[in-house]
Amino acid sequence: MFVDPEHASSSGRSRPQRHRSSHREIADELRSRIRSGVLRPGERMPTQAKLADEFGVERGAVRQALRILQSEHLLTGVSKGSPATVAAVPGPARPPAGPAAPPQPTMVGLAPRVAAAFAAPHVRIDALCLTSVSLTLAIGEPLRQIHAGRLKPAKIDVRLLLPSRDIDLAFPTPVDADDGGLLHRRWLAQRNAQGLVLRQNLLALCTTHGVDVRVSFRALPFTPPVKLYLLGDSEALFAYYTLGRREREIEDEHVELYDADGTRSMLFAFERWAGQRDAAFVEQSRLWFEALWETISSDLVLTP
Repeated sequence: MFVDPEHASSSGRSRPQRHRSSHREIADELRSRIRSGVLRPGERMPTQAKLADEFGVERGAVRQALRILQSEHLLTGVSKGSPATVAAVPGPARPPAGPAAPPQPTMVGLAPRVAAAFAAPHVRIDALCLTSVSLTLAIGEPLRQIHAGRLKPAKIDVRLLLPSRDIDLAFPTPVDADDGGLLHRRWLAQRNAQGLVLRQNLLALCTTHGVDVRVSFRALPFTPPVKLYLLGDSEALFAYYTLGRREREIEDEHVELYDADGTRSMLFAFERWAGQRDAAFVEQSRLWFEALWETISSDLVLTP
């Protein structure tokens, strides 16, 4: 019987083959150990030889995984020589994720996660929402960190799916009578203004810091009942737009309307490395977003 040398013990007996992890899977597992406190700040990592043996891979795959974590500021001293060290401050603080993590108001949960996403060399953020208010606010802190020299991304890609100006919104909408388009005009002005601010602030990094920035918008033919934020391929943040009956003064008019406060919507966080449940949600959310982007959405121009 032929025995693969890679799966033979020193005694000559065969040993069971193990799943060969990819460098991204190794990075996910080690990241989880750092985030959960299994590997503590300042602690030396196992040697690359030990990690290669644990995951059943060549040392090159381990080094690739360690470099990913170093780029996220979770490790220091990654080299072919001595073991790396868990960073003293393992990346920007973020709320917990996973099945046991409680939901948080959007602006509480979104901002630190977006800031952490900006620690990567290539920042990728996709969002589906009614306006970009929450995202524009959340990006403010990492922009300040970039200008202060504490964050140095090389590339930023941001894509937003927003409702088309040409549809009748499901909300905000008047409770009883026709308002003559007042609420629609107000929403459209907010959508355009926030989108322009977001794009302008990010594109400014091209000239001030030489960052490769791309900001794209697409229009949806419906009012989204939920909001979704995707941070690369690793995180999905999800919230419901919960409607309520409200009274507001708009353009000197007293208006009763159905609306949702998106900045206070409870945000549920899912991370790909937090278990099968979270991994499946992140993957399906990514597929859903890409399908909308590539099929029924259309060009969106941020003009009145």
